[in-house]
Amino acid sequence: MSQDRTTGLREPSIADALVPLGVLATLIAGGLALFGLDALDGPIQVALLLCCAVAALIAMKNGHEFTAVQAAGRSALASVTSAIFILLAVGALIGVWNLSGTIPTLVYYGIQVLSPGWYYAATAVICGVVALSIGSSWTTAATIGVGLVGIAGLIGVSGAITAGAVISGAYLGDKTSPLSETTILTAQIVGVDVHEHIKRQVWTSVPAFLIAVVVFTVLGITGPDTVGQAETTSDLDKLNQVFNITPLALLPLVLLGYLSIRKVPASLALLASTLFAGVLGAFLQPDVYADFVAGTGNVVVETVKAVWLAMANGFSIDTGIPDVDRLLSRGGMDSMLLTIWLILGAVTFGALLEEFGLIDRLVQPMIRAARSTGRLFATVFACGFGLNLVAGDQYIALVLPSRIFRAEFDRRGLAATNLSRLAADSATVTSPLVPWNSCGAFMAATLGVSTLLYLPYAVFCYASPALSVLYGVTGFRIEKVGPPDPHQMEESA
Repeated sequence: MSQDRTTGLREPSIADALVPLGVLATLIAGGLALFGLDALDGPIQVALLLCCAVAALIAMKNGHEFTAVQAAGRSALASVTSAIFILLAVGALIGVWNLSGTIPTLVYYGIQVLSPGWYYAATAVICGVVALSIGSSWTTAATIGVGLVGIAGLIGVSGAITAGAVISGAYLGDKTSPLSETTILTAQIVGVDVHEHIKRQVWTSVPAFLIAVVVFTVLGITGPDTVGQAETTSDLDKLNQVFNITPLALLPLVLLGYLSIRKVPASLALLASTLFAGVLGAFLQPDVYADFVAGTGNVVVETVKAVWLAMANGFSIDTGIPDVDRLLSRGGMDSMLLTIWLILGAVTFGALLEEFGLIDRLVQPMIRAARSTGRLFATVFACGFGLNLVAGDQYIALVLPSRIFRAEFDRRGLAATNLSRLAADSATVTSPLVPWNSCGAFMAATLGVSTLLYLPYAVFCYASPALSVLYGVTGFRIEKVGPPDPHQMEESA
């Protein structure tokens, strides 16, 4: 271990880098063993904060001041400020959309249009089209995705498989839409034109999505029996009795889509749609508003109180039909607090590992060992997915490999577009597979399905990185800009 005599700082050793990861793996495994899926309701958050303490102690052992640790923590929290506001806005939107009849209307019409036999495949395609149009996996899941998962519960198909289909479609758009911030960010970091980046994405994204659609079609055809027609009709009748089902209730969804296409910041677009739904719902669902807040007869006060309460604590209703009650009694900003706690712990831990050289200490030996193109591609994937596991944030998992491996791709004569495609395949699409990652936590909280339950069915999130690594091993669609630089290759070895 070398020491900088000027600053007194020591470079981290391999042991320094491995200890926090070992503690993380031990605590998470212990939490899951003791609490099962309930581990995400607090124990995993505690584990991540304990891991932050371990990483901080290692940094201080290597000569860093605690003020540097605090600065790294502040940087981590600043990086997720936008995500936190989006989460709170999504919680408010779900509560008010239930109150105002937007989600009940979406479910009512959806049940009558979507057949159980091809429900999963249709879900993936619908979410894929929406996400490609607006460029946001989070917005897609929080709007169309919530409705589709709700419909699944009422017609008797699997909510977990439906959530996997929602995520498969949502991340097709997140990865290939020119409106997606992760698509733009990846191209900028690697230094390629965004449209050239998207063209290369198609070679893995389209085949991966087709594979996902085939899998969902088979699951739909071979799935268990669905809810009987009589029971479904009863659910629809109850929705129609409680709410005024009308296409006008879908206007908040139209507004959100318009604002998203116009690139209005996500949190502002979500809040605008929420408030619009709250005002609109006061005219469309006056009885629901009055019942929700035990109204006193003053319509204005009832409206303000109902919308305010739904934004803060969510909407709840007792229709006497459990499936309908579970669908509609959701939302509120407070429903997102556990998820925010999870994200804060995860990104702080990841920031400490990055800031104090612990990640780089592990990655550099991996680069030196990756002699072939196939091994290099596998290494980039391992780094991207590994960072989603330990850093808990897709942006860290996307940015670091793009920066770390760019010079190595240049040395080997590989076009930068190879790295941009691989980075997106490795980081962006695998982020919702990790329960404590910001994306995995968001999807679970929004869709109401645990990450560990939908994980086996997020087919696109497996197929896309698998194809990307396979291309590297076989040389298919691998672009070169020249022969490798022997001198630089020797230096890197």
